[in-house]
Amino acid sequence: MKGDPTLERIARGNGLALCAAGPWTARFASELEQMVSDAERLKGKAANVFIDVSQISKLDTFGAWLIERLRRGLTQGGIEAKIAGLSADYSTLVEEVRRVKAAPPAEATTVTVTGILDQVGRTMAGVGGTILGLVDMLGAVLAASFHVLTHPRTFRLTSTVHHLEQVCWRAVPIVVLITFLIGCIISQQGIFHFRRFGADIFVVDMLGVLVLREIGVLLVAIMVAGRSGSAYTAELGSMKMREEIDALRTMGFDPIEVLILPRMLALVLALPILAFLGAIAALYGGGLVAWLYGGVDPEAFLLRLRDAISIDHFTVGLIKAPVMAAVIGIVACVEGLAVQGSAESLGQHTTSSVVKGIFFVIVMDGVFAIFFASIGM
Repeated sequence: MKGDPTLERIARGNGLALCAAGPWTARFASELEQMVSDAERLKGKAANVFIDVSQISKLDTFGAWLIERLRRGLTQGGIEAKIAGLSADYSTLVEEVRRVKAAPPAEATTVTVTGILDQVGRTMAGVGGTILGLVDMLGAVLAASFHVLTHPRTFRLTSTVHHLEQVCWRAVPIVVLITFLIGCIISQQGIFHFRRFGADIFVVDMLGVLVLREIGVLLVAIMVAGRSGSAYTAELGSMKMREEIDALRTMGFDPIEVLILPRMLALVLALPILAFLGAIAALYGGGLVAWLYGGVDPEAFLLRLRDAISIDHFTVGLIKAPVMAAVIGIVACVEGLAVQGSAESLGQHTTSSVVKGIFFVIVMDGVFAIFFASIGM
């Protein structure tokens, strides 16, 4: 079709001339890509290569890059393909494109002892930096808490109540539903296996101790880390990207006291409440399955549950909850304040917040298990 770009090949002795004509613009991207790819296959078949661009009627950045790509592709054995007939109007554009360096070929990765040690060292340095960041944030929160205690008028009650509603009240339905289902599953599996030994009633002991001491608070903490921890990181990260935190400092406000302390306090208050509601829902779901699936009457279930558990089991769960809440809040706030000025950074730190929050929750649960076992609780 008249007006379409062309790339003709003309043999000249042991050399080759490629004559480009017509509009070399992004509008004809597919045709140009195909022509350049076909011409690049000629590499090694000619000693000298000339690319004549004098007949090009229109050239944009896309076309200039294809010409430069063709020149690089035909360059071989110390012989460089030359571009001829370049008009003054397009010479600057082609020179700018030529300055863009081609990506170096990927080097083969070799595993060496030095490389392994280097990677281990960098990983340990990253872990150390994460721990230092968490300790620094903990100190800043404690300092802000002390300032609020000595100056009660600076306490932001409205903000705390708002975050308490978001973290606690709005999370009740999903927490109750998930823990109810987990209680049902634990009870069903316990009855299925205990029935082989004629010990169906012992599922009540397992359910009561497991839910009150471990599963109840751990499961709720993981859900809070995924739900509220990620929200905290996203909120603080968005403020950091819009420079709202810097604006607070400019106005003389402490971002820790204004933004982080209310969130931390709401989380510390909310998690014990959610853990209690989750434990009740799990026990109710387990009792319902034990009645409908295992034939354990509700009266027998409650009597056995009263004998199987003590106040210590309930206390252990409530002691864990605020500590896990503080860990989740600190991790989420550290990751939120570490966000840089891009959406990619926000996504990375939000993901990191959830992963680290869940990891530290599980670690703290293990530490508590060892501690309570050592003191006989």
